[in-house]
Amino acid sequence: MKTIKGPAIFLAQFAGDAAPFDNLPAIARWAARHGYKGVQIPSWDARLFDLARAAESQDYCDEVRGTLAEAGLELTELSTHLQGQLVAVHPAYDIPFDGFAAPEVRGNAAARQDWAVQQMMLAARASRRLGLTAHATFSGALAWPYAYPWPQRPAGLIETAFDELARRWRPILDAFDKAGVDVCYEIHPGEDLFDGTTFEMFLSRVANHPRCNILYDPSHFVLQQLDYLAFIDIYHDRIRAFHAKDAEFNPTGRQGVYSGYAPWAQRAGRFRSLGDGQVDFGAVFSRLSQHGFDGWAVLEWECCIKDSEQGAAEGAPFIAAHIIQVASRAFDDFAASGADAAANRAMLGLGR
Repeated sequence: MKTIKGPAIFLAQFAGDAAPFDNLPAIARWAARHGYKGVQIPSWDARLFDLARAAESQDYCDEVRGTLAEAGLELTELSTHLQGQLVAVHPAYDIPFDGFAAPEVRGNAAARQDWAVQQMMLAARASRRLGLTAHATFSGALAWPYAYPWPQRPAGLIETAFDELARRWRPILDAFDKAGVDVCYEIHPGEDLFDGTTFEMFLSRVANHPRCNILYDPSHFVLQQLDYLAFIDIYHDRIRAFHAKDAEFNPTGRQGVYSGYAPWAQRAGRFRSLGDGQVDFGAVFSRLSQHGFDGWAVLEWECCIKDSEQGAAEGAPFIAAHIIQVASRAFDDFAASGADAAANRAMLGLGR
């Protein structure tokens, strides 16, 4: 067993144009004041980070790490959630996802995809220069519009989508392997990798690639009504990153899992600030520790009720209180009898 590191915070939901959220030194000091020890940086946000420069310049990467160290922080992972999303986009989502891309490739699906792939390649090199071992991202989606089997899907549709998804990601996974960094896909509705079954479908198509791993976030499993503790037992060997995010699911006579047309505050399933939802984080931290996860516990704050500043302030002590310092010795050592092999045989009636 190993001890989880933390608390850390994902900066994507906090970055903005107003101080202290508009540059890395200031937001780092803000995070440290709230008690965080690490930050996960969104690589697409130029106010905080220059991905292209990090891929090519060791001096710049050392500067980033130095800036964080001055605030008493470590870099946990880079995130390419937005770029990873664009590796695979169904045409139905061309318009809403275009805003994730660089202005020069918007309106051109092929150019946008090429740009996204190159962004991932930059992230592999930047992660290596920064001394990171894990990377957070999305898989993108080709089959998601057909998640519900009505109208009836033609034979082979989903298989074809996953074959293509794997074809697009295999060179990226190889690049991360060369860099010595795990690609951690956040298992998330809206992605083709949204549960354990879909992850396995993808994993088999990339030949069980050693860099194909999981960013575990129990909030998305609460909204799907998936057993988020059993998920850890099944996939712990592939869980290499962790978002501590809360959620609740309160079905009514009007709404259940498919309540996404309602505003967030009125949905049966909704994200909540850490500690305000239904996730049993005591059990989550216990299960991850039991299986030897020693990555970072990173707050991803999303809530339709509570203010972000309060959520950030409450998140660090919540995570710190749940981190388990794993046992260095057996609790019942005091009662050890000191028996040897001969005594064991005698106790079993096998003679000495």
